[in-house]
Amino acid sequence: MAALEPPPPAIAVLGHPHLLRKEMVAIVGARNASALGRRLAFLLARDLGEAGLGIASGLARGIDSAAHEATLDTGTVAVAAVGVDIVYPPENQALYDAIRERGVIVSEMRLGEAPQARYFPRRNRLISELSRDIVVVEAAERSGSLITATYALEQGREIFTVPGSPLDPRAKGCNRLLRDGATLTESAEDVLAVLRPMIGRDFDEPGGRGHRPRRPKTGRRKLTRCGCR
Repeated sequence: MAALEPPPPAIAVLGHPHLLRKEMVAIVGARNASALGRRLAFLLARDLGEAGLGIASGLARGIDSAAHEATLDTGTVAVAAVGVDIVYPPENQALYDAIRERGVIVSEMRLGEAPQARYFPRRNRLISELSRDIVVVEAAERSGSLITATYALEQGREIFTVPGSPLDPRAKGCNRLLRDGATLTESAEDVLAVLRPMIGRDFDEPGGRGHRPRRPKTGRRKLTRCGCR
């Protein structure tokens, strides 16, 4: 985290800090997610978690909550835009309690710090810094998820995204990422296929459901921008 600019003055951790030593993938997306978007985020997170990866997200409603719920037993990392002792949004109290007991909550905010708009981009850059790669599931054209993607590009991360209907505003940001060269993602295997050569090791098969390893795609266009600035 010392590579962040500016670096956090301090990091507060609540829960099980050993989970931060895992290789991690971030899953982020719309707060007003569709039922299908939440379901896909849950399945992606579950399968990546069962493959041995930690899952980082922002403890927001929608896609973030689905990713955390799916990985309570395999390693979930909630990066908060408030103090680690503050529950935000309030309706996530039960999820917050479960993550505190079984996962880990991280923040660069001081204890007791209430949410402010300027804190969320700082939260997003920390999500990216903790993660090997970023998966975006449903994102509007001007959204916090695309801010996370921008930080990820600056930090040399790979961007994965789920395509969506051009008629759905929640898909416009994802579809723009695809046009700019992000990796189209339909399952956890699309992420694992890229991570294997990057990390230099194989992963457990998610849930033993018979996923066949695929070779990483060659000749993919490298994402150099995300269209959110």
